[in-house]
Amino acid sequence: METVTFAPKEVMVRKDLDIRTGDTVRVHVKIEERGKTRIQIFEGLVIATKHGREAGATFTVRKISNGVGIERIFPLYSTVIDKIEIVKRARVRQSKLYYIRTKVARDIRRKMRNLVPFTATTEDLVPKEEMLEETPEGATEAGESKEATPEAVPADVSEETTPEEQPAEEPTQE
Repeated sequence: METVTFAPKEVMVRKDLDIRTGDTVRVHVKIEERGKTRIQIFEGLVIATKHGREAGATFTVRKISNGVGIERIFPLYSTVIDKIEIVKRARVRQSKLYYIRTKVARDIRRKMRNLVPFTATTEDLVPKEEMLEETPEGATEAGESKEATPEAVPADVSEETTPEEQPAEEPTQE
């Protein structure tokens, strides 16, 4: 079994870092793939901290990725963590924010309830040739406009005067 050694400097920095519930943190995690080490950033809300500042201290971070909630528990003094940044600090009144899990699910269900069920398939699509054959009544080809029929002209406008020739109404003084 491997023994993990901590650099005393790193322990003191992490001990002084005041991570609280309600903080939005950015955790830089070292990931080893195919012999190479890279840094992956996990940014989210701290929903719980446990065991204070002692050797086994942990904090739980929750984020939403592609509509799915992801939670990760990080040991505070882990060598896998390269850096921890506190992005934003929020004032919360509880030490554990586990209710956030159900609150988000409730909000999504509420939004889904208001959606109108709608389905469409490719079978519902009409071929272009059929659309051209079925022109609505009164529509013309190539954008030609029909002359207005006498029934469409309002009765109060005479045929001799155009709207530009009609006298403007005089404002009444009262």
